[in-house]
Amino acid sequence: MRNVKLLIGFACLLFFLNKERSLAQTPIKVGDMAPEIELPTPTGKMVSLSSLKGNVVLIDFWASWCAPCIQEQPELKKLYAKYHRSGQTAANLEIYAVSLDSKKDAWERAIKKLGLPWTQVSDLKFWTSSVAKTYQLDGIPFNVVVDPKGYIIALNLHGKDLDQFLSKRVGR
Repeated sequence: MRNVKLLIGFACLLFFLNKERSLAQTPIKVGDMAPEIELPTPTGKMVSLSSLKGNVVLIDFWASWCAPCIQEQPELKKLYAKYHRSGQTAANLEIYAVSLDSKKDAWERAIKKLGLPWTQVSDLKFWTSSVAKTYQLDGIPFNVVVDPKGYIIALNLHGKDLDQFLSKRVGR
């Protein structure tokens, strides 16, 4: 019964957020400049999305409580290993993971358990995060691919589609 109440509450929250978002902003789309994000890492260091310019950046919206997000992380680790080449002059893949967690300890445990080596940030505000509103998230996992100049070049690609897309965009 508790799970049903939680699910109903979550659905109501999503409805409210979607209604508020539709009144406030136009949707992000391919070709737009990626809206800036600047959030703290688990250690409190502020890291901005723009600090990664010059690279192809996968903005990964996820949370430790999201089963599909957790299931996707091993695939992201493979892609990161394949396309991240620190110190090269060609475009490099960076992942900028934005967590919609509300509990820091759960977020930190998930990062450690999954062995995620890329940038992790969160304001720990769950769905009320200003980033969730700015990027108009309807659900997670969700991702945005940004080119080296900061423009959105793809939305919500996963698995083989994401790998094929990155193979054409990231320097070898």
